[in-house]
Amino acid sequence: MASIGLVFDAQLTEPDRLVLQELGKDMLAGSSSSPSPTLADTIATLHALNDPADPRFEPTVFTSYDLADARASRIFGSLPWLLDAYIAWGRRIVRVETDVVMLTHLLLYFATTLPSAVLLFVHFRYLHAVAHLAMQIFYMGPYTLLKHQHIHQRGVLARRFAAIDHAFPYAMDLLMGHTWNSYYYHHVKHHHVEANGPRDLSSTIRYQRDSARDFAAYVGRFLVLVWVDLPRYFLRSGKTAMGLKCGFWEVGSYVAIWAAFQVNARAAAFVFLVPLMLMRLALMAGNWGQHAFVDEDEPDSDYRSSVTLVDVSSNRFCYNDGYHTSHHLNPLRHWREHPVSFLQGKADYAAQSALVFHNIDYMFITIRLLMKDYEHLARCLVPIGATQIAMTLPERVALLKRHTRRFTEAEIVAKYKLASSSSSSSGHSGKKA
Repeated sequence: MASIGLVFDAQLTEPDRLVLQELGKDMLAGSSSSPSPTLADTIATLHALNDPADPRFEPTVFTSYDLADARASRIFGSLPWLLDAYIAWGRRIVRVETDVVMLTHLLLYFATTLPSAVLLFVHFRYLHAVAHLAMQIFYMGPYTLLKHQHIHQRGVLARRFAAIDHAFPYAMDLLMGHTWNSYYYHHVKHHHVEANGPRDLSSTIRYQRDSARDFAAYVGRFLVLVWVDLPRYFLRSGKTAMGLKCGFWEVGSYVAIWAAFQVNARAAAFVFLVPLMLMRLALMAGNWGQHAFVDEDEPDSDYRSSVTLVDVSSNRFCYNDGYHTSHHLNPLRHWREHPVSFLQGKADYAAQSALVFHNIDYMFITIRLLMKDYEHLARCLVPIGATQIAMTLPERVALLKRHTRRFTEAEIVAKYKLASSSSSSSGHSGKKA
């Protein structure tokens, strides 16, 4: 479908390829309102891939390979019984049978990250430290999105392994740049309550989203003040116990890192401090990309304050993180269900003028915005609905520019229908459409 400007990366997951094909058919037809003749079959196929009772069921075992590719690889092609035995065992270990990949990754982290970190404290070498940090940078994204599933579903392993499920974040979080339990408190108990609204500590609406200066202020505030802002948010919201717990775990994490510095400062810097700084920068850069485009007419709509990405980095390596609108519409939706849910609700996305991109991830959305490269972003846009499909490239550029404008405090009061003139006193309206 190169004639309509869609790029089908060879590394797209099968669900993403099917989703992009359906969107391409809508573009050729000029509308998303009438389903293509193949839409029902595509949805049925995606359901089958997720259903353990269906012969077409396909668990995710690795992020770099689809199951068919893994079976054809040099390692498993000659030893198919080994892969089949691992999958059968893994399906009994994980909570959802599609999620063997999460077991794969946990085994990988405990076999590499943990012993490498211990060795650095025992016998520090700069070459090892740099290699360890490079490895962690490679792991941090997938681990964070594994944790994302963990905090929303209250675990990723079968119930009989609840003790391991509860314990592994305490062993792994600090090594991956997270402080203990902060992701849960900030993301589940705060961000999904406020949904990029006026009281969201990571809200983008008060910033010009193509401004490097505003981005620096956004990241800087989070890095310096989140440790006190988040507990204070809970205390001011009347959630005293949650605020105290949040503060305890945040400060406790810093104390643990300080203690590590007393043992071996060089190792602690590479193992804990640098990953923490990089992770917080990445979280803010990613959130900026996720919520950079906010419709000024309905900023409290989940369809119009977040985006959907059909890309390799977000969806193959990070558990369908690209389906951010779908996630906000239903935070408990399992990650494998996002593509099929998107196609089932495609007409609603089109009716609500939602934004869908392809061939770009959140980090590069942020980078392209800070470069003010709207033409590249417009080329990555997958228009949905007759209005967007009919737009020329300059019209798409103008659309995106309108969505990145900073809101004034007066506009925030009016747009979010706040009860008083203080925009810090009211949260997300919960509006979905």
